[in-house]
This record gives sequence, structure tokens and C-alpha cells, in this order.
Amino acid sequence: MKLYPEICQEHHTFTALRRHLHQHPELGFEEQATAALVAERLRSYGVDEVHTGVGKTGVVGVIQGRPGNQSIGLRADMDCLGMTEENNFAHASRHVGKMHGCGHDGHTAILLATAQYLCAQRNFSGQVVLIFQPAEEGLGGAKAMLDDGLFERFPCKRVYALHNFPRIPQGHIHLCPGPMMASSDNFHIRIVAQGGHGAMPHLANDPVVIAANLILALQTIVSRNIDPIQPAVVSCTMVHTGEATNVIPDAATLQGTLRAFSADNRELIKTRIATLATSLAAGFGAQAEVSFNLGNKVGYPPLVNDAEASRIALQAAREVVGAENVKDQVAPVPGSEDFSYIAEAVPSCYVLLGNDRDHDSPHNKVFLHHPRYDFNDAIIPVAASYFAKLVELELGRAR
Repeated sequence: MKLYPEICQEHHTFTALRRHLHQHPELGFEEQATAALVAERLRSYGVDEVHTGVGKTGVVGVIQGRPGNQSIGLRADMDCLGMTEENNFAHASRHVGKMHGCGHDGHTAILLATAQYLCAQRNFSGQVVLIFQPAEEGLGGAKAMLDDGLFERFPCKRVYALHNFPRIPQGHIHLCPGPMMASSDNFHIRIVAQGGHGAMPHLANDPVVIAANLILALQTIVSRNIDPIQPAVVSCTMVHTGEATNVIPDAATLQGTLRAFSADNRELIKTRIATLATSLAAGFGAQAEVSFNLGNKVGYPPLVNDAEASRIALQAAREVVGAENVKDQVAPVPGSEDFSYIAEAVPSCYVLLGNDRDHDSPHNKVFLHHPRYDFNDAIIPVAASYFAKLVELELGRAR
């Protein structure tokens, strides 16, 4: 690996920072202390512009290099998960019900380490836009920043992001041009029928039977509507109905998730869910009410990597971690990411950075969103060097 010595020398600093963030997690759109710390650090490094409150709690920093008209963006997410940590190390979360179980603490530390290096070196022309995004975990913080005029205020030619990923060797980088991650939408179906006594079902219209038929029917959407070579998923994961064993309820509720790797398939699946639910319920003499992404949840479009951004990201990855440690045609990930909103707006590339530790580490047995997950601090200088290399390839002289 060809990591930047200046970044490696500050590894201990950003390890301590990352662990501080892990101790003090904040949920989406509540990242007040995190945003304040980020803004303070950016100013201390000499970032030319620091803007707070972008998309509610987001922070944007602008670093000016040598004279030039081009600008690229680097993005990190800051929010935690609403779960209680089960680790007992010194930097474990101090807040019950809040935990950095996805490594966003590490992403924030990585982008701050990159900012410090870029401010010190200024080895590029034009400007770098540092995007510290709130509320990635289901609340659409990227969309909130876009709605707040992110790219009208801070135009970018291309934008880059990464995510730490278990089960990939430490420091390895995986990517693919085109679809990289799936869309994500939640569905909510309420079947309204006619309750009655369980011993006299002929006097009722049983919503449980209708729900059971609908669960099976939903499984035909992908198998009979989507091209077999295009991955998609419909999973019914929640069923709520009834309160007594001898009572047929008036209603039943189904909830679940749908995933697709193209906007067309995403809309097709949503249409088929609504059509199947309403028509099947009507066939049983009942009604179905169908909703998507209820409450404060936000649906995410597919995350599609731009071809040219992917080419540049691949070059940067190979130069930093070595070609033998890079895979550029990996299978898309069926999880979702709201960086997809940014990738829709500006040509972008999103990569996965290996987070695995030594084989003996107990953390290798857990995955993202697990109560014992912890970010691997060893990859901070790898990721920051990768970001720095991207900047110098895009805007200036490569080392």
C-alpha cells in the first residue's frame, strides 16, 4: 500500500477522535454535538469556508486549492443507529438506545483526516467540497441537503463516498460501475374486512385468510414480472392481526420491504404491490389500503455509479492500496444508501472499504447494525489516502 505519510502520522489523532464520536452517538437530524465538533475541527485545519445547518444538521466545508474552476465533493455520514450497544470496551456508547453500529463515526473521522491533509498540502487546483451528511439511516439526510440547495450552493463536477464493510479484507476496496446498491422502500398494507366469532367464520369475512393469500401473491411479483437477470426482492416481514384465539378480527396489517437495482423495476414493483393488494382484497369482498414509506421514513432510489467517476475511483484505489487489493466488478449489494440521491444529482462513485480485522478478533463475527459492531480504526489512513488521491487525480498533480 502507498499511504500518505502525512496522514499516517496523524493516525492516533483520528483514532482518538473516532472513538470520541463512538462514545457520543446522535440519531439522524439530532447530530448537534457531532456537527459542532466537525465544524470546529474544519476551522482549526484552515478550511476556507465552513457552513452549518445544511439539510438541518449537515456541515459543508470548502477547501480552495490553486486557481481553477473545477470542484469535486467528498461525502461522509454522521448519524448513529437507534440501538443499544453490547460492547464493553472503554469507548462504548454512553447513551442507551444510541450506537454507531454502522461505522459512520469512522466515516466522519476519515473525512476530517482528509480535510486536515488537503488544507496542509493544497496539492490541487480548484476546490474540494466536504459534505458531512446527517440522517443516512432511513431518514434521507442526503435528500434534505439537496432540498437545501447543496449543489446550487456548492457545485461539484463529481462526488465520491465510501462505506466500511465487514467480510472484505482490511484495506481492500470493492466497486462496480453502474448499479452498486439497491433501492429501498417499505410497504404497509391494511386489509379491512368483517370480524366475527372464530367458530362461525361463515358469518364473517376473515382478513387473516386474505392476508395469507396476499403474502403468497406478493412472492409472484419478482418471479413473474421482473427480468430474471435483474435482481429484485419483495419481503413481507411483519404481520399484525387479532387479539384472541376465538375471534376473527376486522383487519390485518402486512408490512415489508422492496428492493430493486433500477428505477423502472422499483416503480413496477410498487405498482404491482398496490394492484395485487387492492384487487385480491376486492375479490374476497374486502378492502386494502396501501401505503409506502409511512411516517418519517424516506424511500431510497438505486445507487448507480457513474462510469467515468468509477474509472477515476478505480485508478485511485489501485494506486493507494495496490491493484491486487482492488475488485472492480463486484456484485451489487442489495442493501441501500441515501448517497443514491447525490448520485442521481451529480456523477458519483461509491466504494466499499474492507473493515475486517485479524482473524482472531471477535468483531469479525458480527456485521453492520449489530450491537457488538465496531469500526476498525486501522483503515482510517487507508480511506483518507484514497480520498486524497481522488482529489489529486481529479484536480491536480498525482503523487
